[in-house]
Amino acid sequence: MTLPLRCLSCLIVFVCLALAAVPASGAKVRVLAVQGAISPASADYLLRGMAKAAEDKAQLVVIELDTPGGLDTSMHDIIKAILASPVPVATYVSPQGARAASAGTYILYASHIAAMAPATNLGAATPVELAPGGSDKPAGAGPSDKPQGDPRMRKAMHDAAAYIRGLAELRGRNADWAERAVREAVSLPASEALALKVIDLVAADLGDLLKQLDGRVIKMDGQSVTLDTANAVAERAQPDWRSRLLAVIGDPGIAYILMLLGIYGLLYEFANPGMLLPGVVGGICLLLALFALQVLPISYAGLALMLLGIALMTSEAFVPSFGALGLGGIIAFVIGSVMLIDTDLPGYGLPWTLIVPVAAVSALFSFFVAGMALRARRRPVVTGTEEMLGASGETLEDIEREGWARVHGELWRVRSSAPIPRGTPVRVRARHDLVLDVEPWQGE
Repeated sequence: MTLPLRCLSCLIVFVCLALAAVPASGAKVRVLAVQGAISPASADYLLRGMAKAAEDKAQLVVIELDTPGGLDTSMHDIIKAILASPVPVATYVSPQGARAASAGTYILYASHIAAMAPATNLGAATPVELAPGGSDKPAGAGPSDKPQGDPRMRKAMHDAAAYIRGLAELRGRNADWAERAVREAVSLPASEALALKVIDLVAADLGDLLKQLDGRVIKMDGQSVTLDTANAVAERAQPDWRSRLLAVIGDPGIAYILMLLGIYGLLYEFANPGMLLPGVVGGICLLLALFALQVLPISYAGLALMLLGIALMTSEAFVPSFGALGLGGIIAFVIGSVMLIDTDLPGYGLPWTLIVPVAAVSALFSFFVAGMALRARRRPVVTGTEEMLGASGETLEDIEREGWARVHGELWRVRSSAPIPRGTPVRVRARHDLVLDVEPWQGE
Protein backbone atom coordinates (compact mmCIF):
# COMPACT_ATOMS: atom_id res chain seq x y z
CA MET A 1 0.00 0.00 0.00
CA THR A 2 1.41 3.34 -0.99
CA LEU A 3 1.91 6.18 1.47
CA PRO A 4 -1.04 8.29 0.21
CA LEU A 5 -3.41 5.31 0.57
CA ARG A 6 -2.15 4.67 4.11
CA CYS A 7 -2.77 8.31 5.06
CA LEU A 8 -6.26 8.18 3.56
CA SER A 9 -7.05 4.98 5.49
CA CYS A 10 -5.87 6.52 8.75
CA LEU A 11 -7.99 9.60 8.10
CA ILE A 12 -11.10 7.48 7.45
CA VAL A 13 -10.55 5.51 10.66
CA PHE A 14 -10.07 8.75 12.65
CA VAL A 15 -13.29 10.24 11.25
CA CYS A 16 -15.24 7.08 12.06
CA LEU A 17 -13.98 7.08 15.64
CA ALA A 18 -14.87 10.74 16.03
CA LEU A 19 -18.37 10.15 14.70
CA ALA A 20 -18.81 7.21 17.06
CA ALA A 21 -17.91 9.44 20.01
CA VAL A 22 -20.66 11.95 19.09
CA PRO A 23 -24.00 11.29 20.86
CA ALA A 24 -26.57 9.62 18.65
CA SER A 25 -28.97 12.46 19.42
CA GLY A 26 -28.00 16.10 19.16
CA ALA A 27 -31.01 17.17 21.18
CA LYS A 28 -30.45 19.76 23.89
CA VAL A 29 -31.88 19.85 27.37
CA ARG A 30 -31.90 23.27 29.03
CA VAL A 31 -31.41 23.06 32.82
CA LEU A 32 -32.60 25.98 34.98
CA ALA A 33 -31.88 25.97 38.72
CA VAL A 34 -34.00 27.84 41.28
CA GLN A 35 -33.05 27.86 44.95
CA GLY A 36 -34.76 29.97 47.58
CA ALA A 37 -38.03 31.88 47.59
CA ILE A 38 -39.97 32.32 44.35
CA SER A 39 -39.51 36.00 43.60
CA PRO A 40 -39.72 38.41 40.63
CA ALA A 41 -36.03 37.68 40.00
CA SER A 42 -36.51 33.91 39.81
CA ALA A 43 -39.63 34.39 37.67
CA ASP A 44 -37.69 36.60 35.24
CA TYR A 45 -34.87 34.04 35.10
CA LEU A 46 -37.22 31.12 34.38
CA LEU A 47 -39.33 32.98 31.83
CA ARG A 48 -36.34 34.10 29.79
CA GLY A 49 -34.71 30.68 30.16
CA MET A 50 -37.78 28.94 28.74
CA ALA A 51 -38.03 31.48 25.93
CA LYS A 52 -34.37 30.92 25.03
CA ALA A 53 -34.92 27.14 25.08
CA ALA A 54 -37.76 27.56 22.59
CA GLU A 55 -35.55 29.71 20.33
CA ASP A 56 -32.77 27.10 20.44
CA LYS A 57 -35.30 24.34 19.73
CA ALA A 58 -34.36 22.47 22.88
CA GLN A 59 -36.10 19.15 23.42
CA LEU A 60 -36.76 19.62 27.13
CA VAL A 61 -36.49 22.22 29.91
CA VAL A 62 -35.59 20.90 33.36
CA ILE A 63 -36.26 23.16 36.35
CA GLU A 64 -34.22 22.04 39.34
CA LEU A 65 -36.31 23.35 42.22
CA ASP A 66 -35.61 23.86 45.92
CA THR A 67 -37.95 26.46 47.43
CA PRO A 68 -39.92 27.13 50.62
CA GLY A 69 -42.54 29.07 48.62
CA GLY A 70 -42.83 32.52 47.17
CA LEU A 71 -44.94 35.37 45.90
CA ASP A 72 -48.29 34.57 44.33
CA THR A 73 -47.76 36.86 41.31
CA SER A 74 -44.32 35.42 40.54
CA MET A 75 -45.69 31.87 40.86
CA HIS A 76 -48.54 32.64 38.46
CA ASP A 77 -46.13 34.15 35.92
CA ILE A 78 -44.01 30.99 35.99
CA ILE A 79 -47.03 28.69 35.69
CA LYS A 80 -48.46 30.65 32.75
CA ALA A 81 -45.09 30.42 31.00
CA ILE A 82 -44.97 26.64 31.59
CA LEU A 83 -48.50 26.16 30.25
CA ALA A 84 -47.71 28.23 27.15
CA SER A 85 -44.26 26.74 26.55
CA PRO A 86 -43.77 24.95 23.19
CA VAL A 87 -41.02 22.94 24.88
CA PRO A 88 -41.92 20.29 27.50
CA VAL A 89 -41.02 21.35 31.03
CA ALA A 90 -39.91 18.92 33.73
CA THR A 91 -39.75 20.22 37.28
CA TYR A 92 -37.26 18.21 39.32
CA VAL A 93 -37.11 18.74 43.10
CA SER A 94 -33.39 18.39 43.69
CA PRO A 95 -30.87 17.82 45.27
CA GLN A 96 -31.60 15.38 48.07
CA GLY A 97 -32.96 17.26 51.07
CA ALA A 98 -34.64 19.88 48.87
CA ARG A 99 -38.34 20.76 48.98
CA ALA A 100 -41.06 22.18 46.79
CA ALA A 101 -43.27 23.75 49.43
CA SER A 102 -46.11 26.14 48.86
CA ALA A 103 -45.60 27.90 45.49
CA GLY A 104 -43.20 25.10 44.50
CA THR A 105 -46.05 22.58 44.74
CA TYR A 106 -48.14 24.57 42.26
CA ILE A 107 -45.21 24.79 39.83
CA LEU A 108 -44.61 21.05 40.17
CA TYR A 109 -48.25 20.30 39.38
CA ALA A 110 -48.24 22.66 36.38
CA SER A 111 -45.21 21.04 34.74
CA HIS A 112 -45.49 18.44 31.99
CA ILE A 113 -43.30 16.14 34.07
CA ALA A 114 -43.08 16.17 37.88
CA ALA A 115 -40.04 14.47 39.37
CA MET A 116 -38.35 14.39 42.75
CA ALA A 117 -35.03 13.20 44.13
CA PRO A 118 -35.01 10.81 47.11
CA ALA A 119 -35.32 12.45 50.56
CA THR A 120 -37.20 15.47 49.17
CA ASN A 121 -40.75 16.61 49.93
CA LEU A 122 -43.55 18.80 48.62
CA GLY A 123 -46.82 20.28 49.89
CA ALA A 124 -47.91 22.82 52.53
CA ALA A 125 -49.57 24.95 49.86
CA THR A 126 -51.99 26.90 52.05
CA PRO A 127 -52.01 30.61 51.08
CA VAL A 128 -50.78 33.00 53.77
CA GLU A 129 -52.31 36.48 53.85
CA LEU A 130 -50.08 39.49 54.25
CA ALA A 131 -50.59 42.34 56.66
CA PRO A 132 -53.36 44.82 55.83
CA GLY A 133 -52.28 47.26 53.13
CA GLY A 134 -50.12 44.75 51.27
CA SER A 135 -50.62 44.73 47.53
CA ASP A 136 -49.94 41.04 47.07
CA LYS A 137 -50.29 37.73 48.83
CA PRO A 138 -47.75 34.93 48.69
CA ALA A 139 -48.49 31.26 48.76
CA GLY A 140 -47.27 30.69 52.29
CA ALA A 141 -45.56 27.77 53.94
CA GLY A 142 -48.25 26.96 56.47
CA PRO A 143 -51.83 27.51 57.49
CA SER A 144 -52.99 31.04 58.04
CA ASP A 145 -53.47 32.51 61.47
CA LYS A 146 -56.74 33.95 60.24
CA PRO A 147 -59.84 32.07 61.35
CA GLN A 148 -61.41 29.85 58.72
CA GLY A 149 -64.58 31.93 59.00
CA ASP A 150 -62.86 35.05 57.70
CA PRO A 151 -64.41 35.86 54.29
CA ARG A 152 -61.16 36.99 52.68
CA MET A 153 -59.33 33.90 53.89
CA ARG A 154 -62.10 31.60 52.68
CA LYS A 155 -62.03 33.31 49.30
CA ALA A 156 -58.23 32.89 49.01
CA MET A 157 -58.46 29.27 50.16
CA HIS A 158 -61.17 28.31 47.64
CA ASP A 159 -59.36 30.12 44.85
CA ALA A 160 -56.06 28.35 45.58
CA ALA A 161 -57.76 24.94 45.91
CA ALA A 162 -59.59 25.35 42.60
CA TYR A 163 -56.40 26.56 40.90
CA ILE A 164 -54.25 23.60 41.95
CA ARG A 165 -57.07 21.12 41.25
CA GLY A 166 -57.30 22.49 37.72
CA LEU A 167 -53.56 22.00 37.24
CA ALA A 168 -53.77 18.45 38.60
CA GLU A 169 -56.61 17.51 36.28
CA LEU A 170 -54.76 19.04 33.32
CA ARG A 171 -51.71 16.84 33.96
CA GLY A 172 -53.62 13.77 35.14
CA ARG A 173 -52.25 13.83 38.69
CA ASN A 174 -53.83 13.28 42.10
CA ALA A 175 -56.25 16.21 42.39
CA ASP A 176 -57.67 15.20 45.78
CA TRP A 177 -54.29 15.28 47.48
CA ALA A 178 -53.48 18.59 45.77
CA GLU A 179 -56.59 20.11 47.33
CA ARG A 180 -55.62 18.69 50.73
CA ALA A 181 -52.20 20.33 50.37
CA VAL A 182 -53.99 23.66 50.11
CA ARG A 183 -56.76 23.22 52.66
CA GLU A 184 -54.86 21.17 55.27
CA ALA A 185 -51.23 22.16 54.52
CA VAL A 186 -50.17 18.50 54.29
CA SER A 187 -46.81 17.40 52.87
CA LEU A 188 -45.43 14.25 51.25
CA PRO A 189 -41.97 12.70 50.84
CA ALA A 190 -40.87 11.64 47.37
CA SER A 191 -41.66 7.92 47.74
CA GLU A 192 -45.22 8.51 48.96
CA ALA A 193 -45.79 11.19 46.33
CA LEU A 194 -44.90 8.66 43.63
CA ALA A 195 -47.20 6.02 45.15
CA LEU A 196 -50.13 8.47 45.30
CA LYS A 197 -49.51 9.63 41.69
CA VAL A 198 -48.72 13.14 42.80
CA ILE A 199 -45.51 13.01 40.77
CA ASP A 200 -44.43 10.99 37.74
CA LEU A 201 -41.10 9.58 38.84
CA VAL A 202 -38.26 9.58 41.38
CA ALA A 203 -34.73 10.08 40.04
CA ALA A 204 -31.42 9.95 41.90
CA ASP A 205 -29.82 12.72 39.84
CA LEU A 206 -30.14 14.61 36.57
CA GLY A 207 -28.58 11.83 34.54
CA ASP A 208 -30.98 9.29 36.02
CA LEU A 209 -33.88 11.64 35.28
CA LEU A 210 -32.92 11.96 31.59
CA LYS A 211 -32.54 8.17 31.26
CA GLN A 212 -35.99 7.56 32.75
CA LEU A 213 -37.56 10.20 30.50
CA ASP A 214 -36.12 8.64 27.34
CA GLY A 215 -38.99 7.45 25.18
CA ARG A 216 -41.71 9.06 27.32
CA VAL A 217 -44.62 10.52 25.34
CA ILE A 218 -45.75 14.04 26.31
CA LYS A 219 -49.01 15.59 25.10
CA MET A 220 -48.45 19.13 23.87
CA ASP A 221 -51.44 21.10 22.50
CA GLY A 222 -53.21 17.97 21.32
CA GLN A 223 -50.05 16.48 19.83
CA SER A 224 -47.80 13.74 21.18
CA VAL A 225 -44.08 14.41 21.59
CA THR A 226 -41.70 11.53 22.24
CA LEU A 227 -38.65 12.46 24.29
CA ASP A 228 -35.23 11.22 23.20
CA THR A 229 -33.09 12.15 26.20
CA ALA A 230 -30.80 9.14 26.60
CA ASN A 231 -27.93 10.90 24.82
CA ALA A 232 -29.17 14.47 25.06
CA VAL A 233 -26.75 17.26 25.90
CA ALA A 234 -27.67 19.02 29.18
CA GLU A 235 -26.88 22.73 29.13
CA ARG A 236 -27.11 24.68 32.37
CA ALA A 237 -28.27 28.30 32.01
CA GLN A 238 -26.82 30.55 34.68
CA PRO A 239 -28.61 33.76 35.71
CA ASP A 240 -27.31 36.78 33.78
CA TRP A 241 -26.57 40.23 35.20
CA ARG A 242 -30.23 41.31 34.93
CA SER A 243 -31.49 38.36 36.98
CA ARG A 244 -28.71 38.78 39.53
CA LEU A 245 -29.47 42.51 39.85
CA LEU A 246 -33.16 41.80 40.35
CA ALA A 247 -32.30 39.17 42.95
CA VAL A 248 -30.14 41.65 44.88
CA ILE A 249 -32.41 44.70 44.86
CA GLY A 250 -35.52 42.51 45.18
CA ASP A 251 -34.34 41.27 48.56
CA PRO A 252 -36.49 43.02 51.20
CA GLY A 253 -33.48 43.88 53.38
CA ILE A 254 -31.56 45.42 50.46
CA ALA A 255 -34.64 47.34 49.27
CA TYR A 256 -35.14 48.61 52.83
CA ILE A 257 -31.55 49.88 53.07
CA LEU A 258 -31.65 51.40 49.58
CA MET A 259 -34.81 53.31 50.47
CA LEU A 260 -33.22 54.76 53.60
CA LEU A 261 -30.02 55.67 51.75
CA GLY A 262 -32.12 57.46 49.14
CA ILE A 263 -34.12 59.40 51.71
CA TYR A 264 -31.09 60.42 53.75
CA GLY A 265 -29.07 61.30 50.65
CA LEU A 266 -31.76 63.70 49.47
CA LEU A 267 -32.23 65.04 53.00
CA TYR A 268 -28.51 65.79 53.28
CA GLU A 269 -28.53 67.45 49.84
CA PHE A 270 -31.47 69.68 50.79
CA ALA A 271 -29.80 70.61 54.06
CA ASN A 272 -26.54 71.45 52.26
CA PRO A 273 -27.39 72.59 48.72
CA GLY A 274 -24.59 72.24 46.22
CA MET A 275 -23.01 69.05 47.62
CA LEU A 276 -24.37 67.14 44.56
CA LEU A 277 -22.92 63.73 45.47
CA PRO A 278 -25.45 62.96 48.26
CA GLY A 279 -28.29 64.05 45.98
CA VAL A 280 -27.11 61.94 43.04
CA VAL A 281 -26.47 58.83 45.14
CA GLY A 282 -29.70 59.35 47.08
CA GLY A 283 -31.76 59.72 43.91
CA ILE A 284 -30.32 56.53 42.38
CA CYS A 285 -30.82 54.53 45.58
CA LEU A 286 -34.38 55.79 46.00
CA LEU A 287 -35.35 54.90 42.42
CA LEU A 288 -33.87 51.40 42.82
CA ALA A 289 -35.76 51.00 46.10
CA LEU A 290 -39.04 52.11 44.52
CA PHE A 291 -38.53 49.59 41.72
CA ALA A 292 -37.94 46.82 44.27
CA LEU A 293 -40.88 47.86 46.44
CA GLN A 294 -43.31 47.82 43.51
CA VAL A 295 -42.73 44.08 43.10
CA LEU A 296 -42.72 43.36 46.84
CA PRO A 297 -45.84 43.08 48.99
CA ILE A 298 -45.40 46.22 51.08
CA SER A 299 -47.71 47.88 53.56
CA TYR A 300 -48.19 51.56 52.75
CA ALA A 301 -49.18 52.22 56.36
CA GLY A 302 -45.77 50.92 57.43
CA LEU A 303 -44.05 53.07 54.81
CA ALA A 304 -45.95 56.15 56.00
CA LEU A 305 -44.97 55.45 59.62
CA MET A 306 -41.30 55.19 58.61
CA LEU A 307 -41.42 58.54 56.80
CA LEU A 308 -43.21 60.12 59.77
CA GLY A 309 -40.54 58.74 62.09
CA ILE A 310 -37.74 60.25 59.99
CA ALA A 311 -39.57 63.61 59.91
CA LEU A 312 -40.02 63.60 63.70
CA MET A 313 -36.38 62.67 64.35
CA THR A 314 -35.24 65.48 62.05
CA SER A 315 -37.58 67.98 63.72
CA GLU A 316 -36.00 67.26 67.10
CA ALA A 317 -33.01 69.43 66.19
CA PHE A 318 -35.20 72.44 65.31
CA VAL A 319 -37.92 72.29 67.95
CA PRO A 320 -37.08 72.28 71.69
CA SER A 321 -39.22 69.26 72.61
CA PHE A 322 -36.79 67.85 75.20
CA GLY A 323 -36.54 64.57 73.28
CA ALA A 324 -40.28 63.96 72.76
CA LEU A 325 -40.14 64.34 68.98
CA GLY A 326 -36.99 62.26 68.69
CA LEU A 327 -38.33 59.43 70.85
CA GLY A 328 -41.65 59.46 69.00
CA GLY A 329 -39.81 59.39 65.69
CA ILE A 330 -37.76 56.36 66.71
CA ILE A 331 -40.88 54.49 67.84
CA ALA A 332 -42.77 55.34 64.63
CA PHE A 333 -39.76 54.33 62.54
CA VAL A 334 -39.40 50.92 64.24
CA ILE A 335 -43.14 50.16 64.06
CA GLY A 336 -43.21 51.17 60.39
CA SER A 337 -40.19 48.96 59.64
CA VAL A 338 -41.90 45.97 61.25
CA MET A 339 -45.11 46.61 59.29
CA LEU A 340 -43.37 47.36 55.98
CA ILE A 341 -43.18 43.72 54.86
CA ASP A 342 -45.14 41.68 57.38
CA THR A 343 -45.36 38.04 56.30
CA ASP A 344 -44.36 34.64 57.62
CA LEU A 345 -43.08 33.62 54.21
CA PRO A 346 -39.37 32.69 54.51
CA GLY A 347 -37.09 35.24 52.90
CA TYR A 348 -39.58 38.12 52.83
CA GLY A 349 -39.59 39.49 56.36
CA LEU A 350 -37.40 42.17 57.89
CA PRO A 351 -35.54 40.67 60.88
CA TRP A 352 -35.09 42.56 64.14
CA THR A 353 -31.32 42.20 63.72
CA LEU A 354 -31.67 44.57 60.75
CA ILE A 355 -34.42 46.87 62.04
CA VAL A 356 -32.85 47.77 65.40
CA PRO A 357 -29.36 48.77 64.11
CA VAL A 358 -30.88 50.69 61.19
CA ALA A 359 -33.24 52.54 63.54
CA ALA A 360 -30.33 53.52 65.80
CA VAL A 361 -28.20 54.68 62.86
CA SER A 362 -31.19 56.54 61.40
CA ALA A 363 -31.77 58.41 64.65
CA LEU A 364 -28.10 59.41 64.91
CA PHE A 365 -27.96 60.38 61.24
CA SER A 366 -31.13 62.46 61.45
CA PHE A 367 -29.87 64.35 64.52
CA PHE A 368 -26.49 64.84 62.84
CA VAL A 369 -27.90 66.21 59.57
CA ALA A 370 -30.44 68.42 61.31
CA GLY A 371 -27.74 69.70 63.69
CA MET A 372 -25.49 70.57 60.75
CA ALA A 373 -28.32 72.44 59.06
CA LEU A 374 -29.09 74.35 62.27
CA ARG A 375 -25.44 75.31 62.77
CA ALA A 376 -25.23 76.43 59.15
CA ARG A 377 -28.21 78.74 59.67
CA ARG A 378 -26.69 80.26 62.79
CA ARG A 379 -23.29 80.78 61.16
CA PRO A 380 -22.45 84.44 60.34
CA VAL A 381 -22.98 85.51 56.76
CA VAL A 382 -19.68 85.74 54.89
CA THR A 383 -20.83 86.88 51.43
CA GLY A 384 -23.36 89.20 49.86
CA THR A 385 -24.91 92.53 50.94
CA GLU A 386 -25.65 91.35 54.45
CA GLU A 387 -21.98 90.61 55.08
CA MET A 388 -21.01 94.22 54.14
CA LEU A 389 -23.27 95.81 56.74
CA GLY A 390 -21.19 96.68 59.80
CA ALA A 391 -17.90 95.97 58.02
CA SER A 392 -14.98 98.24 58.92
CA GLY A 393 -12.67 100.12 56.57
CA GLU A 394 -10.45 103.19 56.15
CA THR A 395 -10.82 106.34 54.05
CA LEU A 396 -8.19 106.90 51.35
CA GLU A 397 -8.85 110.61 50.91
CA ASP A 398 -10.61 113.54 52.54
CA ILE A 399 -14.33 113.04 52.04
CA GLU A 400 -16.74 115.94 51.91
CA ARG A 401 -19.73 114.07 50.55
CA GLU A 402 -18.26 111.17 48.53
CA GLY A 403 -14.84 109.63 48.15
CA TRP A 404 -12.89 106.36 48.21
CA ALA A 405 -12.24 103.96 51.06
CA ARG A 406 -10.72 100.51 51.52
CA VAL A 407 -13.19 97.96 52.91
CA HIS A 408 -12.25 94.25 53.21
CA GLY A 409 -9.13 94.97 51.16
CA GLU A 410 -11.24 96.31 48.27
CA LEU A 411 -11.68 99.86 46.92
CA TRP A 412 -15.21 101.11 47.35
CA ARG A 413 -16.93 104.39 46.50
CA VAL A 414 -18.30 105.71 49.80
CA ARG A 415 -20.39 108.65 50.92
CA SER A 416 -21.01 110.26 54.29
CA SER A 417 -23.40 112.81 55.75
CA ALA A 418 -20.49 114.53 57.51
CA PRO A 419 -16.91 115.32 56.38
CA ILE A 420 -14.37 112.58 57.15
CA PRO A 421 -10.60 113.18 57.05
CA ARG A 422 -8.24 110.87 55.21
CA GLY A 423 -7.14 107.75 57.13
CA THR A 424 -10.17 107.74 59.41
CA PRO A 425 -11.62 104.30 60.37
CA VAL A 426 -15.19 103.98 59.12
CA ARG A 427 -18.02 101.47 59.39
CA VAL A 428 -20.52 100.57 56.66
CA ARG A 429 -24.09 101.58 57.47
CA ALA A 430 -25.81 100.68 54.18
CA ARG A 431 -25.12 99.67 50.60
CA HIS A 432 -26.64 101.09 47.44
CA ASP A 433 -25.40 99.07 44.49
CA LEU A 434 -21.67 99.94 44.29
CA VAL A 435 -21.79 102.84 46.78
CA LEU A 436 -21.48 102.38 50.54
CA ASP A 437 -22.86 104.69 53.21
CA VAL A 438 -20.26 104.99 55.96
CA GLU A 439 -19.76 106.77 59.26
CA PRO A 440 -16.70 107.40 61.42
CA TRP A 441 -15.99 104.52 63.78
CA GLN A 442 -13.57 104.36 66.70
CA GLY A 443 -13.89 100.65 67.26
CA GLU A 444 -15.09 98.72 70.27
